[in-house]
Amino acid sequence: MDFFVPSAESREQAESVFSSIANHVSAPTQEKRIHKVEWLHEGEPCQCEIGKPLPTVFRNDETVLAIFDCGDLLKICTPNRGAIKFDPIHASKGKVVSIAYFD
Repeated sequence: MDFFVPSAESREQAESVFSSIANHVSAPTQEKRIHKVEWLHEGEPCQCEIGKPLPTVFRNDETVLAIFDCGDLLKICTPNRGAIKFDPIHASKGKVVSIAYFD
């Protein structure tokens, strides 16, 4: 699947939004961009995918905009969790079951 950011109207706009979110959450440069991640959150399986709503465990149906690899953890960003305000959702790399990348 080709890289995208939900609601971006062009590749250039997607790159700009992605870069802005990365700066906001202090994410390093991404060698590969994550499309989907599955991990155990408090013992429960969770899956986040770009363009899809957060899992119900987060009690928020916001759309996932970006997922960043930040070393020991992944930062999952939605409009209000990482992109505009508040902290992103953190997924410990030790709890990750699988990661799918954009082409």
